Amino acid sequence: MNKRTKAVDEETYKRIVSVMKEGFTYQGVEYKPNERIATVLILEYNLGLRVGDILNLTVDSFVKDGNRYRLDIYEQKTGKYRNFTVPDEVYQFIRDYAYEHNVSPKSRLFPITERAVLKHLKVVCEYLGLSGIGSHSFRKAFATNVYVNNHYNIELVRTLLHHSSVLVTQRYIGIGSKELEDAIQKNICLG
Repeated sequence: MNKRTKAVDEETYKRIVSVMKEGFTYQGVEYKPNERIATVLILEYNLGLRVGDILNLTVDSFVKDGNRYRLDIYEQKTGKYRNFTVPDEVYQFIRDYAYEHNVSPKSRLFPITERAVLKHLKVVCEYLGLSGIGSHSFRKAFATNVYVNNHYNIELVRTLLHHSSVLVTQRYIGIGSKELEDAIQKNICLG
């Protein structure tokens, strides 16, 4: 776990993805648009998967289950089995990406290495003047957003990230319990 990386906020996330999709010139080098890496980061931000797991996805990784789709994977890092519903918008986004890039259902959606993702992200962040951002910043943003948007339910975040304990999840996203945060907030007296 890289504790030096911070979660990206929505504006920063959108800036990074936009620059990747448009391309840019930095220190005399022209970087072409890279929709592939932008799409990897979009999925990390929206599904909370690690980059390594995203790079192993195929269209067939998304299984139709009644009127919804779910993702059945074994996590690369932990070897643990994960099964969760994928929002329809995300599934459609993946299908459109695969169609536009002629990716067959059994082929990897992103035939690149994790190192290629990290290298390109680093250059984009340097170009934008951003620090403390790595590939895990997008997974941390997912976790933080789920935490805040679901009444600070740390157990829900723990389950989604597939962490072994709530303490691991709290350390991962850099928070104490909501009760501790509220207690500190209620105790403020600045004068």
